[in-house]
Amino acid sequence: MTDTRIPGSPVTPQDIELAVRIGKAWREIRRGANTSVVRDAIYGVGGSAIEPSQMDALDFLMNNENCRMSDLAENLRIDPSTATRAVQRMIADGLIERVPDKSDGRAVNIVMTERGERIHAQVFERRRAILVDVLSEFSADERDTLADLLERFNSGVEAAVKRKLRRR
Repeated sequence: MTDTRIPGSPVTPQDIELAVRIGKAWREIRRGANTSVVRDAIYGVGGSAIEPSQMDALDFLMNNENCRMSDLAENLRIDPSTATRAVQRMIADGLIERVPDKSDGRAVNIVMTERGERIHAQVFERRRAILVDVLSEFSADERDTLADLLERFNSGVEAAVKRKLRRR
């Protein structure tokens, strides 16, 4: 296929074809991750099951001991009111708790409970095991390349969305 430009556009038909292929793969990853079989295998079943968004919050809390609600909302890229509702559910589920900020008595931090740490470790291990199994089909160079490209892809999506929002 020749690299012909679409009149008046820097985009080629090959660019469009690749964008469609990548879009389909992205959709299938999203759909696959949301199937009940995959969700159960990673996030658990029964009393120790959590939602993917709860794992996202626990992942952040694992590396950020002094976390305020605004920090969590910013990291999860959600509205503060959504973060408040999510935190309330996680408190009710015994995954996290509010504690006074040691350096600012007026502020409140969010920390994981022992139950939250235990469930985070279980989900982390299941997720890790599945990814190691999937990646075992790739060579070491392919694994490195995939990781690099996915990181660049995520950064590119974020940058493209910011550019689009600035144009509004």
